[in-house]
Amino acid sequence: MDRFLSRGSAKVDEENPYWMSFSDLMSGLLVIFILAAVALIIELTQKSQNIDASIAEFKKAEEARSSILFDIKEELAKQNIHVEIVENDTVLRIPEGTLSFESAKDTLPQDETTQLEVRAIGMALHKAITTNERWKYLDTVFVEGHTDSVGIWYRGKGNWGLSADRAVSIWKLWQTEIPVEPKLIELKNFNDQLLFSVSGYADTRRVDLTEETEEQRAKNRRIDIRFTVKKPKIEDYEKAKDV
Repeated sequence: MDRFLSRGSAKVDEENPYWMSFSDLMSGLLVIFILAAVALIIELTQKSQNIDASIAEFKKAEEARSSILFDIKEELAKQNIHVEIVENDTVLRIPEGTLSFESAKDTLPQDETTQLEVRAIGMALHKAITTNERWKYLDTVFVEGHTDSVGIWYRGKGNWGLSADRAVSIWKLWQTEIPVEPKLIELKNFNDQLLFSVSGYADTRRVDLTEETEEQRAKNRRIDIRFTVKKPKIEDYEKAKDV
């Protein structure tokens, strides 16, 4: 009987010559599936890490900008110089109540108080940016001139030229009248480009759109210092997406 069973088993194996090959194939496919799954997990983990790193870097830049703005305001408050932090903590505003130009004039008032206050703002700005090398997190610092919507004649350039030249006047004083090293004009961003830029917007970015009263117009006549921060490049996002 045993001999019959043994011979029968041998017969079954002989009738299924590909049974072992099929088992090996399934085992191989299982191994490939497991390896592919592991590779996918690694790629997803790397992608997540890349995105997390970009977010963390951007948060550091936001924190650096916020620290710069509030340090400037705090330093100036000690000297009774009023400035405002606006637009979601991205802009330091010098209102007309702090710095007032004569109508249709771009030159800074020559009274001692105004001159000292403009110098103090430049000093506080320099100190806040250079502390802990915060400039590494900045892209550009814009010194912006803004006017109201009342049309004036100004060297044939109107409010556009007036707003830009007022910003330039402040910028020039900071380069010549504040004893700091390196000078603001020498500071560079993370891309080794000059950090500061000066521009004028006339009345195109008004704080108060109505302008029915002198008080409303005065709100629009101002100098804004706008801080933009280092952001991940679009290539970084594309790489993370492609992973």
